[in-house]
Amino acid sequence: MNANPQWDISRALRVARLFHLVCGVRDACVTPFLALYLRQLGLAAPWVGILMATKHLIAALWAPFCAFLAKSYRKRRVLLMGSLLGSVAASLLMVLVPPPDKDPAYRSCNAGDRATPTALPPGAARTVTVASARQPASRHAAGAPSPPGESRTGTLDAAGFRTAPAGGGHQSSGPPPGYAVRSVEGARTASPVLQPDTSGVKDTPGEGGLKAGRTALPLLAGGTAPGSPANLSAAQGNGRTLGLSLEGLRWTFFLSLGSLVFWELLSAPLEQVADDSLYEYLDFVDATDRYRSLWIWRLLGMSAGVCGIAALVGQLECVLMTNGPRGVLHFYGYSLVSTLALLVSIAFPVPICRPQEPSCKTVKALSLVGGDPRLILLALTVFLIGAATSTVQNFLFWSMEDHGSSELVMGFSVALGLLGEILLHPFKAMLLRKLSRVGTVGLGLGCLAAQLLYYSFLWSWWSVLPAQILSVISNGALWWAVKASVEDLATPGTERPLGAMFRGHIYGGGSSLGSVVGGFVASSFSLAVLYQACCVVLVLWLALFLSIQPRLPREQKINYSKLLVMEASDTSDSEQGTERDWLVKAMREEYSE
Repeated sequence: MNANPQWDISRALRVARLFHLVCGVRDACVTPFLALYLRQLGLAAPWVGILMATKHLIAALWAPFCAFLAKSYRKRRVLLMGSLLGSVAASLLMVLVPPPDKDPAYRSCNAGDRATPTALPPGAARTVTVASARQPASRHAAGAPSPPGESRTGTLDAAGFRTAPAGGGHQSSGPPPGYAVRSVEGARTASPVLQPDTSGVKDTPGEGGLKAGRTALPLLAGGTAPGSPANLSAAQGNGRTLGLSLEGLRWTFFLSLGSLVFWELLSAPLEQVADDSLYEYLDFVDATDRYRSLWIWRLLGMSAGVCGIAALVGQLECVLMTNGPRGVLHFYGYSLVSTLALLVSIAFPVPICRPQEPSCKTVKALSLVGGDPRLILLALTVFLIGAATSTVQNFLFWSMEDHGSSELVMGFSVALGLLGEILLHPFKAMLLRKLSRVGTVGLGLGCLAAQLLYYSFLWSWWSVLPAQILSVISNGALWWAVKASVEDLATPGTERPLGAMFRGHIYGGGSSLGSVVGGFVASSFSLAVLYQACCVVLVLWLALFLSIQPRLPREQKINYSKLLVMEASDTSDSEQGTERDWLVKAMREEYSE
């Protein structure tokens, strides 16, 4: 068999492991940091939520369609290489999206001036000196902010707005025109941000030297809180929000949307096409049991990639001195690793002599979900998991950044959960056997709810790390139980289509809805409220899930071993005939394992 290079299983598995490893590094370069990069472009939480929802929706709908076309026309290798090559070019389009403010306020390259913003407890205040922006001369006569060079001294409350010092002075319930300040505790993600002074000016004794910096912005039209900078600017009629033109913000949003859609259309089909191709390749020679362990290589690649790219960006951001946000370095790394994956894809195993199979398995899987109440309950659970998880993927790094975390700490927090999942995998069978699939799903939902509640009370740059240990259960064990339940409830031949539907359509749809709702909740309230609300929803659904699941009708499956035992007992008077039955022995051994 190995004499034929088309079916060289050992070589195919080596190439597949390398491909999964490289693709894991590739995905880790950008995907965890994408929402953070959109924030650096100046987009507020609602607009970031819309962009991320669009990304999830395209991946859920477009990838299966492309996989079907590639299989039907036998163009899988062409699609693999085209997807990798196109994603290189499409990802670089994101680099070309200009931020409304050209000042890279997120970069701090002077080690002597490097400062880390710290969170203020509720009700606390900080004294700062903020220099006003230049205003027209006609506004000075009307009592507008002071001319350039003059400083205003006051306090920043927990909401991030400046108030006058005790003993008089100009009173203000919000930031005056030309100022950019953000909640130091990161509560209102759509509010302006208080940035450390990186202009080379040293802090004066007794005062926090802070500078007005660019950050995430309120909604373009409507939905802004009373007294917000957007409403103040609109009232003045100058068409600017925090010194940024609304027209520039609109261009940034729509250019980001177009680039993101084009990029996702090219990159989304890669994973499913590669998985289907490799599975059919191994299935042709009855070696699918070796397919199940390949996902570990992707997680290893992601763990190394997310920490490596974060460390690389931290070292190179001041050396390269790019004009855009520091996040552009992630896209350069993504393009470089995609080029390496393109070279590996040339040798990726693709079956070329595969008989045609019925193409209606997806329809059968959909009808199966609609006719089984247990699958319906499981689908609703996966949908809610996607919605809750999307809030973590989109906005957890925002909260960590507000508490002073570096990108290396962010990357390490992701790698911690991935490595824990790999270490727990040897105990997968024991866990599912001891707790049952339903119990493991319930435990995963509980751990996810506990994580979300913990995220709402972050207090330092490192405080997120202990909660990442729960990702071993809330992500790893939870999906193992979901996959096992799907395989148990599926009819013969629909296991893979049904699993792909749960992981793609249902989970992706929940992530899309959760991104939109999460963005608006974070903007209207705070990230803490968002995570607490998700926690409450998951706890309520957990109680409902555990109460409904035992009452659902169970389909009685035929136990073939018992039938054989009964048949043997009817035809033989001794137990010796039953023990000789090879099928009974095999099934007993399998059960004992």
